[in-house]
Amino acid sequence: MSGPNVHRDARHMALAQVGAQGQERIAAASALVVGVGGLGCAAATYLASAGVGELSLVDFDTVDATNLGRQVLFGPDDIGEAKAAVAADRLAQQNPGIRIRAVTDRLDDSALSEAVAKADVVLDCTDNFATRFQVSDACVEAARCLVSGSAIRLEGQLAIFGPDYEVSPCYRCLYTEADESLLDCAGNGVFAPVPGVIGTMMAVEALKVLAGLDSPRGTLRLYEADSGDFHSVRIPKRPDCQACGQKRS
Repeated sequence: MSGPNVHRDARHMALAQVGAQGQERIAAASALVVGVGGLGCAAATYLASAGVGELSLVDFDTVDATNLGRQVLFGPDDIGEAKAAVAADRLAQQNPGIRIRAVTDRLDDSALSEAVAKADVVLDCTDNFATRFQVSDACVEAARCLVSGSAIRLEGQLAIFGPDYEVSPCYRCLYTEADESLLDCAGNGVFAPVPGVIGTMMAVEALKVLAGLDSPRGTLRLYEADSGDFHSVRIPKRPDCQACGQKRS
């Protein structure tokens, strides 16, 4: 795997917070993006353009006409094609200097755990609780940092979990199966740029993790597009959590 591109990555390397060493870490790292919808398109675009050495895109769904208003890697000619494969092709054109892998199958627990264990950071860009719990459990098991985002209507959420799950919360500390909501963007709508806002913020946090910069772990950030406001709420670690509660020594 190649190192930083001194021309493409020059603005990163000029930052005191990143520098050549931080960009080398980014170029040597691997990121796993689960879900290539509105969140995943935005997040993956900036991870690829920023030079993450290996990018894995996981999504078993195909492009639908209703996706095109917010899933910016796709166009009308892509309808019916596998999202992960189309996104990988687009991003390879944007940055041919990185390795991009498309996974178009639905991953069972074992396959997902293997993919998570191979990644340096995991981005959950999915739109359902079942998969979110599955991704979170795999991150707890493998002690991997999880960047989680969601968007619906004019609202977005972002949180970073782990990898020190012995002392910090996981996604199940924030939500449990009893909290599951049937809300989705198909039935409730979503303002097209909101997934882009949250997905871009997810890329920011993932790149900070890879470059060795501090990130606000265990905090839920809420974005309200109608007012333009951001709010932050601390996420307490639940001692009875069925996932990370068992990690306590």
